[in-house]
Amino acid sequence: MKFGKRLKKQIEESLPEWRSQFLNYKELKRRVNAVSSRGSAADPSSSSAAEADFLTLLDAEIDKFNAFFLEREEEFVIRQRELQERIGRAGGPGPGPEATLARVRREVVDLHGEMVLLLNYSSVNYTGLAKILKKFDKRTGGVLRLPVIARVLRQPFFTTDLISELVRDCEAAMEAVFPPAASRDLHGRQALAVAGQGIFRNTVAALLTMQEVRSGSSTVGHFSLPPMQPLPESDWLVQSVDSTPTASPLIPTQ
Repeated sequence: MKFGKRLKKQIEESLPEWRSQFLNYKELKRRVNAVSSRGSAADPSSSSAAEADFLTLLDAEIDKFNAFFLEREEEFVIRQRELQERIGRAGGPGPGPEATLARVRREVVDLHGEMVLLLNYSSVNYTGLAKILKKFDKRTGGVLRLPVIARVLRQPFFTTDLISELVRDCEAAMEAVFPPAASRDLHGRQALAVAGQGIFRNTVAALLTMQEVRSGSSTVGHFSLPPMQPLPESDWLVQSVDSTPTASPLIPTQ
């Protein structure tokens, strides 16, 4: 599948409020095509203006990624801290402990899912930048990709160490609030799916996209992301979707 179609599919499967934050690949591609190709007899000044338009949008897109990523990262740090406190209180005395635990389970699965989506957001947008810059260099005969990617590698949206650590912490929290067998048997997997509800299928789609984007292929090059090691939950996530009745109202299919 071509990257443009894959990106469109990924955006459609993402959270509605996130969709405008992905790479505007279609517009960037249009601006690349507006640049005079190498060896053409077009007006040099016109070509320079088209290149400037491309670079302006490219910089704006990177700024957009950074702003969105940092906002979500800060939100997740706060939610993780608050969730840990609620997990600590969930087993204590008080009315409705089962209802409290069920609510905590939903929150921890939702948070885990959204953080996986943010990791996917970083991977997909980096890959899109690398691909559009390759198209630009091929059309112009330039070498813009190397310095831009070197700058991108230092951008906040590509720096995912903190989010990856939060994901691991969240997985530890899942171990604490779900029964030990929950990740092994069908009933447990479906319980996890129900806890996640709306975020669940988005998370599965993100995991599959990350594995596809970061899988080895004949086109892997210097600017490709390294192959991804499957997240511990990825197997049961997919199995839960496959084993859940399609008519279930608990896991939306839209």
